Amino acid sequence: MKLTGKGAAPGAAVGSIFIIEEKFNIPEKKILLYGGELAHLEKYSYVKKEAVKKLKNLKSSMEKIDPVKARIFDAHIEIVDDIIINEEIPAYISRDCWTGDYAIYHVYESAIETLRKTGDSLIAERAGDFDDIRAMLLRIWRGMESDSIPVIDSPCIIAVKELKPSDAAGFNKSNVLAILTEKGGVTSHAAIIAKSYGIPAVFGIENLLQNVKHGQNAAVDADEGVVILDPPYNVVTEYNNKSEIFRFDRERAESFKYLDGRTSCGVKIDIGLNIAGADEKDLAAAAYTDSVGVFRTEFLYMDRLTLPSEDEQFGVYREVLERFCRRPVIIRTLDIGGDKTINSMTLPDEDNPFLGNRALRFCLSNPGIFRTQIRACLRASIYGNLWIMLPMVASLDDIRKAKEFIASVRSELDMENISYNEVKTGIMIEIPSIALIAGLAAKEVDFASIGSNDLCQYLCAADRMNIAVESYYQSYHPAMFTLIKSVIDAFNKEGKPVSFCGELGSDPLAIPVLIGLGARKLSMGSASVAVVKRAVASITIEKAEEIAAKALEMGTAGEIEKYLSNVDI
Repeated sequence: MKLTGKGAAPGAAVGSIFIIEEKFNIPEKKILLYGGELAHLEKYSYVKKEAVKKLKNLKSSMEKIDPVKARIFDAHIEIVDDIIINEEIPAYISRDCWTGDYAIYHVYESAIETLRKTGDSLIAERAGDFDDIRAMLLRIWRGMESDSIPVIDSPCIIAVKELKPSDAAGFNKSNVLAILTEKGGVTSHAAIIAKSYGIPAVFGIENLLQNVKHGQNAAVDADEGVVILDPPYNVVTEYNNKSEIFRFDRERAESFKYLDGRTSCGVKIDIGLNIAGADEKDLAAAAYTDSVGVFRTEFLYMDRLTLPSEDEQFGVYREVLERFCRRPVIIRTLDIGGDKTINSMTLPDEDNPFLGNRALRFCLSNPGIFRTQIRACLRASIYGNLWIMLPMVASLDDIRKAKEFIASVRSELDMENISYNEVKTGIMIEIPSIALIAGLAAKEVDFASIGSNDLCQYLCAADRMNIAVESYYQSYHPAMFTLIKSVIDAFNKEGKPVSFCGELGSDPLAIPVLIGLGARKLSMGSASVAVVKRAVASITIEKAEEIAAKALEMGTAGEIEKYLSNVDI
């Protein structure tokens, strides 16, 4: 039997199914006897403290593997300490005489339902975090915290209705071959953790638990989102080979990590780093990258209840600049909205958030927040080579308004006798309107970076978070490469650098085309650096130009992908 879902973390595996199910039933509403409220209020206080203690332990374990992903548990601690929840649960106990376990269940259920009805897929996925915390609280309430995570003492494939981040972090990773779920998206916290552990994962498999049995053999190809139940010998052999090939390929690529990014004919290709903060794991990549291609500063604002202060941002930017010495550090100004929200502000609901008041638009309409960030950037600029990049630019008006704003902040610092360096100002090319007038834009700014994820979304009119239109979101669409060529040509004509910081920039299949179109700067996450350098080293400029020219002649994304998959380099 073949099951299908969405690949949430790459890889392949073969093994037996281990089904994880909740060990408690949904509590029925109960009424406390007179005078029993105090004991339940005290128990609830104890349960909260135990939950926070457990989450801190999980965070500590995760920090040894991935400090950035460990911050997920800070968000979970904030849920436990949520002011509204911690007003409502004691109120139901003391006022309505509900038992504590039912009050926990009911209050969290209301919050979960509210999140699921938002219509925003990313916010809806937060419901899983609230469900995770509710389950943890109820387990502790019933004295089940010691066995909330099954003991997995032999290699197996986990099958679960919805994977909770705390369970994912608590597994014995060496024995988890793959993870399968019925619910959960590829951008969920659980998916993030699976990727950081290097565990293949397929999420969103319809009726998974109805179709699998405990101990049943299965073969998983997470790249294709496919699960084969009771696989015959030839499939077992095939999938074992896929798993070994994936592991061996990653190990072989690592030999390129510390090499210079150069084509086989000796042309330098700058390899930049995409980061979200100043954690040591990312900054360690300064030893083998040429720059920070994009600092996604929105992650400094997310999963917290207050906005980061000027001094806090200054400290983070300074740390990154000092680590990269005089190499460029491109700080992208706050790119909030669309699929990214912040807990410290209530943003208005929008019918089309990706087309709404996001990124630069948000910053210009919230000058206090924008000013704080620009002040922090300029103050930090004396510690390295800082460039400021503006996201979601649609017109020359956007560029000019932002440049005027930055100039006004410079004037403020001058009046306060605060030192700063002159910084380059650039834009993200992710809206077709600015891409089509790239020649004019190149005269207004110092550099540009092509954000291929959003550019593809807007060019193909396909929401990249919507599975229903996934087939229309085509990174290899011939219009994408045609537009990319025109942007590169326009900036090259003005002698201004242009780079890539979206998924295309780390896609080994697309790299020959990008280089052939004139790209000389690519930016990616640290995990992709070695693979990209290998792809760069495998091709000459002449061959890349030949491949790009051929791709531009093709009429569909499928034709281009097939050609790139089979071309002889």
